[in-house]
Amino acid sequence: MDHTTSRYAARRAGWFHCGSVFLLAAVLLLMSLSLSAQAGKKGSAPPRGTPAKPAKAPPVAVIHTTIGDMKCTLFPDKSPKAVSTFIGLAKGTKSWKNPVTNKPMYGKPLYDGVIFHRVIPEFIIAAGDPTGTGNGDAGFEISDNLQSDLLFDQPGRLALANRAAVPSTSSSQFFITEKELPFLNPCLDEGGCPQINRPKGTGYIIFGQCDDSTVELVKRIARMPCSGGPTCSQSNSRPLTPVKIVHIEIQSGSGMAKKSAAKKPVDTKAVSPLKQAPPKSAPPRN
Repeated sequence: MDHTTSRYAARRAGWFHCGSVFLLAAVLLLMSLSLSAQAGKKGSAPPRGTPAKPAKAPPVAVIHTTIGDMKCTLFPDKSPKAVSTFIGLAKGTKSWKNPVTNKPMYGKPLYDGVIFHRVIPEFIIAAGDPTGTGNGDAGFEISDNLQSDLLFDQPGRLALANRAAVPSTSSSQFFITEKELPFLNPCLDEGGCPQINRPKGTGYIIFGQCDDSTVELVKRIARMPCSGGPTCSQSNSRPLTPVKIVHIEIQSGSGMAKKSAAKKPVDTKAVSPLKQAPPKSAPPRN
């Protein structure tokens, strides 16, 4: 081999060496770019949303009475005015008129010392009148929207009493049901509800649901002797020894699990007309 051939072979070996280096560098560069692209995709993924805050538990009314406590979950989302009024009267933060003295009251809980003045088995027990007669005037009236999906379709409904099923005449008096009472459901039909003998827009504002132990206490109160005889009824609903409300405590809502606010709506056309209901099941009245 001459010197020229040797020099040519050396140069070619050098080219192969440089080419290998360039090829390796290119491969490494492509790998680096690929990894960077993948990292970029991961980094550009939208951040996961912050966990939703748990829904705020509804307030719970604990009605302390002389024979035991009642617990009722309130429905501020369904009946805000009724719940606000009830809580204000329970705490003493809402003004009211004392129907006995006719003096304005503020800072004094209305329900403290008030009795269950009307009790009827298989129906309701009612309270909230400072006179203890059911005829007292607390000096104000409120109204709230009647809800088509909030019905008297289960025991333990907490609702405001009124006059002639007119929601706008509601005030401080309330009642708790012992059983399902579909004829008390709101009438929302355009032509009225002849099957329950009421015009459109009438009914009772449900603003809470009481627990099972409260329903048992309601049954016990409703079956105590009445002033007109041993058994209470529509015409004899005044207790001989009325149960008294000591105080109504409002809790944040952790005191009990919320029961379903409403079941499947009941077809009011399928229920018995109000006028055919037995006397003991007449609508609550003040």
